[in-house]
Amino acid sequence: MYTINLKTDNSNGLEYIEIENTSIQTSAKIYTSLGASLQALTLNGKQIITALDPLPYSDTYASSILFPFANRIDKGAYSFEGKTFQFPINEPGNNNALHGLVFNKTFKLIKQVTDEHQAAITLEYVEENVSKGFPYTFTIQLEYVLTANSLDLNVSVKNTDSKTFPFTLGWHPYFESANLFDSTLKFDSNKQLTFNDRCITTGTKDVSGTERFEIKDKYLDDCFLLNHNNITFNTPEYSFVMSSSSKESFLQIYTPPKKTHVAIEPTTGVSNSFNNVMGLQTLKPNETYHLNWNIKLQ
Repeated sequence: MYTINLKTDNSNGLEYIEIENTSIQTSAKIYTSLGASLQALTLNGKQIITALDPLPYSDTYASSILFPFANRIDKGAYSFEGKTFQFPINEPGNNNALHGLVFNKTFKLIKQVTDEHQAAITLEYVEENVSKGFPYTFTIQLEYVLTANSLDLNVSVKNTDSKTFPFTLGWHPYFESANLFDSTLKFDSNKQLTFNDRCITTGTKDVSGTERFEIKDKYLDDCFLLNHNNITFNTPEYSFVMSSSSKESFLQIYTPPKKTHVAIEPTTGVSNSFNNVMGLQTLKPNETYHLNWNIKLQ
């Protein structure tokens, strides 16, 4: 049977929600004050997501939800419907706005359900105050559904403002492997983004070989345009398929300084989407956008 409990992390004093089924060694930890991010995931005894300590969350954005934009905005500035806006610069080294506005917000648990087969929790953040860079109100809900061998993350964004707003969405999970050198990715792409020295999109280039993409000891911070939404990650300990319901589908791969982890990031947009409009969508007042990301052990 699954249980859902509110606990406190003694190392930092932060509260988290733990979903657990000890009989099948399946569990998840979601930190409410870190943007409702998934900081630990074990499926059928396989540790999939683990802590990136000593790297801080403020540097890694580990498992954060990226909204209203994924990745970066050049100098934090963009224009929409004839007006110019300025996001705060939170990547000062590159003079960019990075990873949106909800990664450090506190979400409220509004629903929980358990039975013998699964557990689900829904967390919500309500933005009632407009900001200079994004002068719109919205509500975002995250539903985590945990089973013995899968995790679903269902995202719902509602425009509660009187004006249409632009957006992209992303998820920034890091996955652990005991041997990244012998771990591979499989995905369907023939186009990779090109970046300038500030990680801003400049165009695309043709690529091949993504049916067996070797991580080895590479430094990666690469983005690919996906022809199909399934991404397979193979490690010596486990293999999973990550899928997305989005029509706009991109894959960002990033290797942090901690060489036991790799970020496999599904996104609906790319670096500087608010200016180059790659994957950029709009949401009208009172409309809701839904997106599902799924991880399933093989």
